[in-house]
Amino acid sequence: MTDLSIQFRPAEPADAAAIRDIVRAAYARWVPVIGREPLPMRADYDKAVREHRFDLAIEKGEIVGLIETMRHEDHIWIENLAVAPDAQGRGIGRLLLDRAERRAVEAGCAELRLLTNGAFEANVLLYRKHGYAIDREEEFMNGITVYMSKTLA
Repeated sequence: MTDLSIQFRPAEPADAAAIRDIVRAAYARWVPVIGREPLPMRADYDKAVREHRFDLAIEKGEIVGLIETMRHEDHIWIENLAVAPDAQGRGIGRLLLDRAERRAVEAGCAELRLLTNGAFEANVLLYRKHGYAIDREEEFMNGITVYMSKTLA
């Protein structure tokens, strides 16, 4: 069920610490699954906020989710999607994916691409439900990286 009280805004440099905290909390559940911190937990968000587009999901003045994207010539790359653990299961991830699709259309890109860890079954399922197809799988750090894409009509 989607919560209609969610608002969106682009990230600013001052949001980097909150973004890092949400990413670390959202990905913490995967540490025991893969035996290490997922790479987004170790990213430099001060640098990322300066270099990439972040759309933030805001509820009651607090950041509850984010999507980090990069525009390429022919597609939008989704670098990261994270929703605070206490806000998960309410459709915020889907709303953020919808925002990335609108950005792709506005930019004249007909495709979105991303990767995720094959062990993150809930994430793979979310993307598949949202129309993403698996393009290929590759071994990476004792696991499988799943490359996915969605072509827009």
